[in-house]
Amino acid sequence: MRKLLNEELNRKSLSEFKQASKTPIIIVLDNVRSLNNIGSIFRTADAFLLEAIYLCGITGTPPNKDIQKTALGSTESVSWKYFKTTLDAVEELNQIEYDVYSIEQTESSIMLNDFSPIKNKKLAIIFGNEVKGIAQDVIDASAGVIEIPQTGTKHSLNIAVSVGIVTWDLFQKTI
Repeated sequence: MRKLLNEELNRKSLSEFKQASKTPIIIVLDNVRSLNNIGSIFRTADAFLLEAIYLCGITGTPPNKDIQKTALGSTESVSWKYFKTTLDAVEELNQIEYDVYSIEQTESSIMLNDFSPIKNKKLAIIFGNEVKGIAQDVIDASAGVIEIPQTGTKHSLNIAVSVGIVTWDLFQKTI
């Protein structure tokens, strides 16, 4: 089995990406500290042709060399917007008719494998701070909470890994 060359991957040009129909998912980052994680999340959003990333609170924004190190140029392809608070982002998302879900562990969360998005409905998925998770007031403002099933001892995943898992799952369920 031969590994494909870059020119065989059918990559979109930047202009083709900008003009392409997007997967109707927006990633919302609630006070994410790690610039490397933010860059990785931009790459995931690019890979699945997501609508946008909303960066909230202390979450770093492009241009930034530490974000660029892991984003590998995806900050140029993926649309993004900054909000002073995550609640401001949730308010805007509700106004433009997105279903807003937090990715967190709560007493009534829906397991990711059991979650079925509403057909033809746009989704916004909130991911929280690496230590504190998503703020309770943001959880309260969400339509619901989705949890990634875990069976190990930590019940904790790196945020960039969580974004990858959830995005892949929702991408499969929405296409």
